[in-house]
Amino acid sequence: MNKRVKHFLADETATQAWATQLAQHAKAPLVIFLNGPLGAGKTAISRGFIQALGHAGAVKSPTYTLVEPYELGAVAVYHFDLYRLADPEELEFMGIRDYFSERSISLVEWPERGDGWLPPADIVINLEYKDQGRALECIAQTPVGEQIVAQLI
Repeated sequence: MNKRVKHFLADETATQAWATQLAQHAKAPLVIFLNGPLGAGKTAISRGFIQALGHAGAVKSPTYTLVEPYELGAVAVYHFDLYRLADPEELEFMGIRDYFSERSISLVEWPERGDGWLPPADIVINLEYKDQGRALECIAQTPVGEQIVAQLI
């Protein structure tokens, strides 16, 4: 297991294109963790992914609300940003378990801040600054994740 792919994302357009490709292969239920420093492209990937699934409006970072829901037909997409989470136990009070269902796809930025309260990721995406762009590593963590990552170029 742990199939992985690496990409260099030169700019926002390349990031959106990669996120679109990921979304084309994604099926619920699915949990994706997004790791990287501030400004590395976690929200840009989430935006591209959610828009590729059919959301026509803006996709904002849920930094202050912790989660933004998107009902996209038969699939519910939840975009989490746990950057401002003071204590992982806060996730219990917001009913975190209810967000992870058979019809949900969850994108979780700063997942380490919810350690112990989040389900395991199917896919982990690591981003870091490289030259003027970003280096992306996408790692499968489950058989479902492996099927998706195997289809990414």
